[in-house]
Amino acid sequence: MQTRLSSEFIDTPEGEEADSILRACVHCGFCTATCPTYQLLGDELDGPRGRIYLIKQLLEGEPASARTRLHLDRCLTCRACETTCPSGVRYGRLADIGREIVERKVPRRGPAALQRYLLRKLLPWPRRFGPLLRVGQWLRPLLPRVLRNKIPARQHAGAWPCSPQARRMLVLAGCVQSVATPDTNAAAARVLARLGIRLEVASGAVCCGAVSHHLAASEEGLAFMRRNIDAWWPYIEGGVDAIVITASGCGALVKEYGLLLRHDARYADKAQRVSALAKDLSEVLLAEQLPALDGRFVQRKVAFHSPCTLQHGQQLNGVVESILSRVGFQLTPVSDAHLCCGSAGTYSILQPALAGRLRENKLDALQRGAPELIVTANVGCQLHLAGAAGVPVQHWIELLDAALAPAATACDSRARRPESCPT
Repeated sequence: MQTRLSSEFIDTPEGEEADSILRACVHCGFCTATCPTYQLLGDELDGPRGRIYLIKQLLEGEPASARTRLHLDRCLTCRACETTCPSGVRYGRLADIGREIVERKVPRRGPAALQRYLLRKLLPWPRRFGPLLRVGQWLRPLLPRVLRNKIPARQHAGAWPCSPQARRMLVLAGCVQSVATPDTNAAAARVLARLGIRLEVASGAVCCGAVSHHLAASEEGLAFMRRNIDAWWPYIEGGVDAIVITASGCGALVKEYGLLLRHDARYADKAQRVSALAKDLSEVLLAEQLPALDGRFVQRKVAFHSPCTLQHGQQLNGVVESILSRVGFQLTPVSDAHLCCGSAGTYSILQPALAGRLRENKLDALQRGAPELIVTANVGCQLHLAGAAGVPVQHWIELLDAALAPAATACDSRARRPESCPT
């Protein structure tokens, strides 16, 4: 696709990057076939090809409008189009650049601006978000069903093993996940301890930066990334084998730290190193010989929802499924598994109508095989689906942790938090 950048974007990093992405597009339209919002709305401008044209016009000097912003807002950034694209167009990155330009040219006002500001100032900070969630959980039984379903039931983390192990890995604690589903990382630590791997949390590590990054607050997002690199670097120099990430949305972004900080002279090399070490939990376990399952769990019927950030963002489609099948779970078929559930970070909050329709379609596909429960690999998907599912929804590592034979564990039951483990 030929592009003539306006003088505003010539010789700028965002202009050059966007131009290279646009030039890869041959406007074939294959991407529209797998775009969730195009399927729902049937509008070319609510599909990847139409949004690419809108961003191209911005870069060529055409005026931005609220209409431009609306069509970019409706994009889930699920990146299913990237999996489909025969030309390798990095649409997700182009969408991020386009959103930043539109935010500068058509700033939001009033409630819309306040909502996004509050999301950025609350969700990435567990000490701010956590107390609000606790209040909501305390009031949950008194709330109408519509509101009650939006607040997850309180989850308690199990024991975090502290025994010395032959190998060490870091884990991203996460922001929302650390307070809404705290047993996810604890379960990962217990499973990895069975395999001779000690999972550690770096003090000082914060949100991965995804909330700010995808809400067009790029500098704020980069600040989160730099803080994490600083917190992780002593552990990296100390020889940790990997940075394990149990939320696929966070994993997709951490793997792009090197790309996003490549122009930062101080952090570019470190960011590349962090991205190289970043591993989704499934990548770690795929290479391991897992212990036998407790006989009570063999052939249990399970539906797996593969988050977009896992299958499209990280291109790890089928990895979790192979692990669960290998140890004995019976996976039920899921039609249109490539389609987004509607969570998409803050999308379910900012676009509730579209997110609700996508969730309804996804749950219909997931529950058609009559599973006993649904498992997934991202906290956002887990909470979004659980709000309307007819069966329990949990992270897949919690299922695996519960199913592994108890004799294989070496957990210290006194260690309830990773911070209580000696270093």
